[in-house]
Amino acid sequence: MIVDIKDEQNGYVKTETHNHIATIEFYHPQGNSLPARLLTSLAHEISYAGNNKDVFVIIIRSAGDNTFCAGASFDELSAITTEKEGTLFFTGFAQVINAMRKCPKFIIARVHGKCAGGGVGIAAAADYAIAVEGAEVKLSELEIGIGPFVVGPAVERKIGLSAFSQLAIDAHMWRNGDWARRKGLFAELHPSLDSMEESIARLSGSLAHTNPESVTELKKVLWKGTEHWDELLAERAAISGRLVLSSYTKEFLQKFKAKQPA
Repeated sequence: MIVDIKDEQNGYVKTETHNHIATIEFYHPQGNSLPARLLTSLAHEISYAGNNKDVFVIIIRSAGDNTFCAGASFDELSAITTEKEGTLFFTGFAQVINAMRKCPKFIIARVHGKCAGGGVGIAAAADYAIAVEGAEVKLSELEIGIGPFVVGPAVERKIGLSAFSQLAIDAHMWRNGDWARRKGLFAELHPSLDSMEESIARLSGSLAHTNPESVTELKKVLWKGTEHWDELLAERAAISGRLVLSSYTKEFLQKFKAKQPA
């Protein structure tokens, strides 16, 4: 797929499929952050690839060389004026996580850099995350004045309540990739991009030759107990949608924007 200049400026989600492997790539110039438009597109592409009989395995990656995903778009958070708007925005993250959960294909996350907030949620909702050293993680939501309510179930499921609470409570601290690997967020941690790419190619190539029916059944087993997440994540989105209107969060976002270069 050819990405035009407008897409480069506003961000994009695109999918390429080769040899039964669908690679879904997202990009935004602000640290691969996720505005509502990209969240909707990402959820759609995951669902479409999951229902595509020619796709046996999915890779989720972001573009660029530095940040994997900075989480929610601060520009859009700043523009929210009602609870309905706030709930709708955070519902976008719920839709992405639920699309990953319901997808009948295994999803590999390629984590090439730092993950914050919703980026941690994407890594956690993947069935297998492969990262490179330097891929630090942080749940920054409490610092902003909200909380990791929508991504929380996915993160807690992957790393346990204790590790999740550490990330959620100390919202200022980055944990390094080795911490994330030891806690189970990352299945693998590699010393270089080349090593990471080699491992992703090996695993995706292997899964592309696996019986799709067996993958679907195994995924059901691995995600057992999450059948109520449609309702749960909607409830969590409503909590974030209310808190994002707090004076604390509005003041934080104003200060953050004031520090950004013109």
